[in-house]
Amino acid sequence: MPPTSPPYPGSAGRPDWSALPARLRGALADRLGAPVVAARTAPAGFTRGFAAVLTTADGGRAFVKAATAGQPQLVTWYAREAAILDRLPPGLPVPRLRWTLDEADWYALCLDAVDGRPPRLPWVPAELSAALTGYADLAAALAGPPAGLVALDLPHLADLAREDILWWGEVHAGREPLPALPARVRHRLPELVALESRLPGYAAAAAGLIHGDLRPDNVLIDADGRAWFCDWTWLCRGPAWFDLVTLLLGGYADGLDADAIFTGHPVAAGAPPDALDVTLAALAGYFLTTAAAAPATASAQLPAHQRWSGEQALGWLARRQGWT
Repeated sequence: MPPTSPPYPGSAGRPDWSALPARLRGALADRLGAPVVAARTAPAGFTRGFAAVLTTADGGRAFVKAATAGQPQLVTWYAREAAILDRLPPGLPVPRLRWTLDEADWYALCLDAVDGRPPRLPWVPAELSAALTGYADLAAALAGPPAGLVALDLPHLADLAREDILWWGEVHAGREPLPALPARVRHRLPELVALESRLPGYAAAAAGLIHGDLRPDNVLIDADGRAWFCDWTWLCRGPAWFDLVTLLLGGYADGLDADAIFTGHPVAAGAPPDALDVTLAALAGYFLTTAAAAPATASAQLPAHQRWSGEQALGWLARRQGWT
């Protein structure tokens, strides 16, 4: 049986503050305006980049991410996130970008530190409600993309699906190995291919922007119970109900009535009747097929996360389809 909670806490393999080059630490302290006296490394996430809340001698706090030139993919991701954060509409529950820095062959970005923590899993009702309400407001704000974000030439989920998300067709054609599947779904490849193949068409009809990686560990709940949304590297054009599925996937195994929550959420209004099934099929194929191909920039826990997510998506879909 798969675990009933995703492997989020402690999933990252990040360097500590003391492991950063002295020149970089000095440059960061200079930009922060005071010496760094404490650093709390972020335990979650699936990259090996530096990420920590830094506290300075004058009582200031900031969240800093950094990657070395030896991690070029991470540098690109962090630079993309900085560009996106700089252009998001003001007033959203998103940590504010303060500045970026190139020093000692490292690239760093500094954000406001949110005084919060990831939501507890299984979901606590109040925290789930905060995340769902916050995402409804966020999606509404991004339904009409601001000009600054449009200028970034962001990718479209429809294209990302064709290029990287849809894998059941490759498996069915024999171009990819069949991942380990429960007996009840081993003969369902034709149905899985048919379902996932609808995602590009559904996504192409969307004009708004979505987070693109809305897992529970990319949400923080602050002291007032408000949800904040972090890690904006994968912003893209697409339907907001896709984000909603990935958010709910983290709590599905814990008995969450995810079907009813999805159907009743504002971003699902007007979605195709089978949008949830199409998304679950696509996610199941993506996660299960790519679990064995984690990039060098990823933490050692990424394959377990991919397998867990794929199993949850496939189990949720199988229940909805009545596959026994």
